[in-house]
Amino acid sequence: MGNDASAVLDTISPPSAGAPHADLFTPPADSSLWRKDFLLGAATASYQIEGAVNEDGRLPSIWDTFSATPGKVLAGDTGAVACDHYHRWEQDVELLAGLGLEAYRLSVAWPRVMHADGTPNRNGLDFYKRLLTRLKEKGIKTFVTLYHWDLPQYLEDRGGWLNRDTAYRFADYADLMSRELHGLVDAWATLNEPWCSAYLGYGNGHHAPGLTNVRYATQAMHHLLLAHGLAIQVLRANDPTSHKGIVANVGRGTPDSDSAADRRAAELFEVQHNAWILDPLFNGEYPQALFELWPGTEPLVLDGDMQTISTPLDFLGINYYFRTNVASDGAHGFKDVPLAGVERTQMGWEVYPDGLRDLLTGFRADYANLPPIYITENGMASNDQVIDGHVKDTQRISFLKRHLAAVDQAIKAGVDVRGYFLWSLMDNFEWAFGYERRFGIVHVDYGTQKRTIKRSAELVAKFLKERDALA
Repeated sequence: MGNDASAVLDTISPPSAGAPHADLFTPPADSSLWRKDFLLGAATASYQIEGAVNEDGRLPSIWDTFSATPGKVLAGDTGAVACDHYHRWEQDVELLAGLGLEAYRLSVAWPRVMHADGTPNRNGLDFYKRLLTRLKEKGIKTFVTLYHWDLPQYLEDRGGWLNRDTAYRFADYADLMSRELHGLVDAWATLNEPWCSAYLGYGNGHHAPGLTNVRYATQAMHHLLLAHGLAIQVLRANDPTSHKGIVANVGRGTPDSDSAADRRAAELFEVQHNAWILDPLFNGEYPQALFELWPGTEPLVLDGDMQTISTPLDFLGINYYFRTNVASDGAHGFKDVPLAGVERTQMGWEVYPDGLRDLLTGFRADYANLPPIYITENGMASNDQVIDGHVKDTQRISFLKRHLAAVDQAIKAGVDVRGYFLWSLMDNFEWAFGYERRFGIVHVDYGTQKRTIKRSAELVAKFLKERDALA
């Protein structure tokens, strides 16, 4: 496995004199992260790590189709093998446990657990039952996302998220999973990043299924959110003791100047990235400014839809990566104006921890019924290499420390943030960017499938061991 996780922990000395050890990652002594009830975990997604796309009755997904289409994914990469987690899950659970991580966020592959006629695929269900059972045996809390973008291709052939019926098929899927996995899941998330599914999938074509019509995007979003609301109701009925929520990716937009036009552009950026999802969830309506930005794109909404969508939640998952500097495009919209001289990641995204704090405090002010929050994804890509058996991911260590400090600032400002999940546990298939971009705290050699613990993972493990010793 490379640097064995349990061996790493064995080399970490307990804290002395009740004080945390200083290093490039460990939070200061007054940080909220030292609270034992603040959950620290890692996250993955099914298509990005599992592989085994043709095994045990798994059906094709839209990402199988999209990544097999020439020119859609960097270097022609696909998720056919990925991290081979389907066959190596036991090793990966040992990795999680050895690092001392307290929670694991994973997703279920819809095409792996249901046949096209809606009946269960027992082989696929058994895989997740074994995985979740082992996680529970290790004392790791389980956060399960039902939809992390891998829609069954047969549903896309019927219109995908443009077809209202897909929302009802999703409710059937949620019903099956919550009956089958009852008692094995601590927290359910219905959807991961509906903004990406709707806008990148149907609006600009960067993601599967690759359609390019903003009118499609707003209708797809409505059906995604309707699916979410229907699923929450099913999950509550079938698995009442678990927590239920949704995961939204959010973006911080800042104006390029102090002009009224640029400030309005920044507002519209955040309407499109944040309020498009959060307003329906917590206010029961779409933001009208969205249709100022995209005139004539209002979705078809039927009676009762918004009440279903705004069903109360137990938690909100927030995924945050970067901010975008914008200016007015002169036509009631915005355009990106990249800043020079700022720190960026391998993705080209600006490192801007203050954006996470500002968004969290802003959401608390904007939504009176905001539930507790988990940061369900935060991390960065870098061109990590194994040298003499080690990976020194210095930029990631700094990135994580600064973003956790931003979370602490939000908590101290009154935001109820209860946990943080590193993206990602291991390097994996990064969607349209294939395998070039490495987000993991564990390095994966895709040729040999060898896992090597990066320095960032060692320091996370060190912190968790110190916190346990102080508890």
